[in-house]
Amino acid sequence: MLSLDEEVRLYTTNAEREKCSLQATLFGIIVALDFLERAYVRDSISAAEYSPACTRLLSQYMTMLKLVKDSIPSIEVFMTRFRLDTPAALHRIKVGVPATVEHSSEAGPETGKWIAETTQNFITFMDALKLRLRAKDQLHPILQELVTGYARFKGSKEWEGRSRMVGWLITLNGMKASEELTEEQSRQLLFDVDYAYAEFFRSLSGDKNDRDDAFRAPSH
Repeated sequence: MLSLDEEVRLYTTNAEREKCSLQATLFGIIVALDFLERAYVRDSISAAEYSPACTRLLSQYMTMLKLVKDSIPSIEVFMTRFRLDTPAALHRIKVGVPATVEHSSEAGPETGKWIAETTQNFITFMDALKLRLRAKDQLHPILQELVTGYARFKGSKEWEGRSRMVGWLITLNGMKASEELTEEQSRQLLFDVDYAYAEFFRSLSGDKNDRDDAFRAPSH
């Protein structure tokens, strides 16, 4: 007979414990995304604050969904199973990009894709630095992809962040494959990329003319 004072275990094996942990993380991401969406709609946060936070949560969601795909066939099934009432998060997950991108109709669908890709490249590179990756062969390919995507935007030529990142690309180009940045260099690089990241998202919340100019593809 089950005692009411007895602790109920959600798992009996390490595999089950890991499964529960992953599902709990996914649950938290969805709840956080729903709160973020509601805060943005209420003007509690700015577009510059909202966009990177939303993109990061969407990226984390995609990663977690891959890890639990064997037990969670769809996000709707997950929400039903755990009684999640988060319609704002569900909409954002289905759209796949922040509201600032979704509603930038003047820029067109291709630009929305560019913004999402560039944001993901920023996050990937900053995460690499935070994980203490220091060698040229670890950082150069990621930074090169970031700078290439960043350069798609016409307005980026005027952004200070671009010149900072190009400078670091030149620095890495001059290093041997196994050579590593110093701790001081790594901290400065993270600071410069974070600056460029914030500058990039400030362009999303600029006035309409500035935003259209920044998002217009460069002429060839």
